[in-house]
Amino acid sequence: MRTGVYESAVLINAALDDQQIDSILTRIKDLITNNGGQIRELDNWGRKRLAYPVDKSKIGYYAIFRFDAPSDIVAKLERTYTLDEQILRFVTLNLSNDALEQLEKNKTLSVIIKDEVIPDAVEAKTPVTEAEAESEDNGK
Repeated sequence: MRTGVYESAVLINAALDDQQIDSILTRIKDLITNNGGQIRELDNWGRKRLAYPVDKSKIGYYAIFRFDAPSDIVAKLERTYTLDEQILRFVTLNLSNDALEQLEKNKTLSVIIKDEVIPDAVEAKTPVTEAEAESEDNGK
């Protein structure tokens, strides 16, 4: 059986409490692993405001799964998504080699930015002394 790398984005009803959302995410993980898949990464975006109402909801909980799996798992996964009333929307993509390379580049760039740019910005910010603060207040 052919295997591939997939990305599955799921929009869950944000009105659920955290335990219910965790149980939905756990069911999805179990479905992937029990059918011969291996999860590479789970990216929880959390609760976000939606651009437009979806099933009368203005807020949704986003989660993105990246996993290696046989090709027949996509149909099982999407059937589970369709039957679960708490999953508002979903999309599953087969990632190409170019997409995987771009994801790796984005990860390394974010690490570089965190390690280099943020500490430099914090160091560049000089503390304001009380005398400077008073002179700024008097000047306004």
